[in-house]
Amino acid sequence: MKRRPFFKITLAACLAVAGFASYAQDWPSKKTISMVVPFAAGGSTDSTARLLADKLSKELGQQVIVDNKVGAGSNIGSAYVAKAAPDGYTLLFATSAIATNVTLYKSMGFDLRKDLAPVTQVALIPNVLVVNNDLPAKTLPDFVEYVQKKKAPVNYGSAGSGSASHLSGALFNSMAKGDMLHVAYKGGAPANTDLIGGQIQAVFAPLVEVLPFIEGGKLRALGVTTKARSQRLPNVPAIADALPGYEVALWNGVFVPAATPPAIVDKIAAAVQKATQEPAMRKALADQGSVPVGNTPAEFKKTVDQEIDKWGKLVKLSGATVD
Repeated sequence: MKRRPFFKITLAACLAVAGFASYAQDWPSKKTISMVVPFAAGGSTDSTARLLADKLSKELGQQVIVDNKVGAGSNIGSAYVAKAAPDGYTLLFATSAIATNVTLYKSMGFDLRKDLAPVTQVALIPNVLVVNNDLPAKTLPDFVEYVQKKKAPVNYGSAGSGSASHLSGALFNSMAKGDMLHVAYKGGAPANTDLIGGQIQAVFAPLVEVLPFIEGGKLRALGVTTKARSQRLPNVPAIADALPGYEVALWNGVFVPAATPPAIVDKIAAAVQKATQEPAMRKALADQGSVPVGNTPAEFKKTVDQEIDKWGKLVKLSGATVD
């Protein structure tokens, strides 16, 4: 008599596993896949996501559409995906902001480690230190010396308190032992506009956002925040050349609800990895100054755990807060 309940439980478990396996094998055959971008349409993150969605549509044989859900530093869109059905039809295209927000916000509306499953990292994105053309410092060593000697106020703008541009500047100021003043804007565009106009002296901006100004001679690039130089700006040194140990690398990647069957996660990862290796995709990323990655779910999970710790330390260093 005691064996029957055990047999029923075992049978139910086997049927559930078989059901998941069959479901994963059929995916994606039910409906359109939605890729949620937690930032506004038209920005660099949105543009990359739309390019990826187009490649995935062809690779998976099922339409992938971009759905912009904006607000709370990407938390609104991320929370939406965290609470979505774990069936492989709702993806999140997130940036490194999602790791920063773990420390920056008292509540994100979800638990990054528990409610979302990392699928694959798409690309690494450098920030670049750009300065107003009238600034006396013409090179990276000149700028380090300039902020150290405090000959004049150096105001650096950012896309907002706790943004990657803010944290990049805070780390630079701390390592250079300078006296730079942070000026928070509501987005990178107004900060870049004021930099060109001379209202502020520097911005640590995502490379893709300021490339046109650099190439057009409106801003001077002094250093990139990644460990190595960017192939897009081969003559611009890494900030680590002047401040050994300095490194800030932005990234974007794909997540799904945590309970999504592993077989589906693996299918999505394989499709994204293949898309990032396509010549057209690689060229588009290279034109932005980004470096394609396409790692495994396990590798991306390890990266996310490390990034939560790294960005948390930078938030505390900067003293960044959000209302």
